[in-house]
Order: sequence, then C-alpha cells, then structure tokens
Amino acid sequence: MKKAILCILLWNLAISINAQGNNDRTAIIYLSRTKNTEAVAKLIQAKVGGDLIPLELQKPYPENYKAIVAQVAKENETEYLPPLKTTMKVDQYDTLFIGFPTWGMQLPPPIKSFLKSYDLENKVIIPFNTHAGYGVGSGFKQIKELCPKSMVLEGFSVKGGVERDGIFLVIKGEKEQEVEQLVTKWLSKLKTRQYEK
Repeated sequence: MKKAILCILLWNLAISINAQGNNDRTAIIYLSRTKNTEAVAKLIQAKVGGDLIPLELQKPYPENYKAIVAQVAKENETEYLPPLKTTMKVDQYDTLFIGFPTWGMQLPPPIKSFLKSYDLENKVIIPFNTHAGYGVGSGFKQIKELCPKSMVLEGFSVKGGVERDGIFLVIKGEKEQEVEQLVTKWLSKLKTRQYEK
C-alpha cells in the first residue's frame, strides 16, 4: 500500500516536472515494426516529456512477414531472448513507459529480453500497445509477471496496422488525432486514479 502510494506520488511528480519543461526521469521505450507503436510513443512523449528510446536488436528480424512470424513463434516456444543492440542506464529513470505491438497474442521476444536484462525494482512501469485487431493478448499480464517488484500501472492499447494484409502505418492524419485524444484521456486517468495493490 505504501509502495503503491509512493509510486503514484512519483508519477504525479513526473507530470508536474514535465509541465515545467524539465522531465528527465521518464523513458519511453518501445519496439515498433510498422511504426504504429512508435507513433503512440511520440504522442506520449509530447504529453509527458522524457527520453524516447527505440529497442533495436543486434540481429534485426527479417523483412518478410511470414519469416518473422515463424521466427518469433520459435523464439516464444524455446523462450529465446534475442540480444539487444539498445542499451540504457535504467537507474536514471523512475518511470518507464514500455510500448510494443502484439505478436502471437503476447509480448514480443525483444520486450521480454529488455525486461529481463535490467533491475526494474521500484520503477513505475506503464505499458502501451498496438495490435492488428485482436487486442493486447497476454502482453500486459506478462509485463506484470516479469516485473514483480515494479509498480505496473494500467496499460493503453489501440488498433494499428495489419502487416499480414499489407496495411502498415495507420496512426497518422485523422487517425493520429483520434489516438492522441485517447492517449490524453488515458494519461489523465492514470494521474488521478488511486492504485492500491
């Protein structure tokens, strides 16, 4: 209970610091293949500030859709964690937004790799997600499981592209404006709700 209240106070402090244009304790970490998750990450950064950190792999996934689906399915089956090219000093952050697309109805292996690579104890973790129409799957649940000593807040999920059908970046133009309103509403809800575990 006390830990939950402290985390909310830290989150509200981060928001107020950002209002003064000096929020350097927040990171927005994301994995994006079709740029939809990246678009949401940038909308979040515009609202709360912080550092935008794209996750990159040491060995990038194949461009071919069927090839990446097969590779990710194998990685999930074997619990393989792909090595990340991206590195960061996580100690300098209090709040971590974690963004990802839904792959195979769960967290993409690179996100699992990131969460298992760092000590995230006492961090405020705020997940966000884009999907092809089937929702977040078990992604938010998996983040809670992988971050048992973090304060994981309510996530945000929105439909993006459908790569299987050749529909890539859709969060642009009018759709981007719609998603911006949803992000604003979600962030406002996070700021005011009392999270008690």
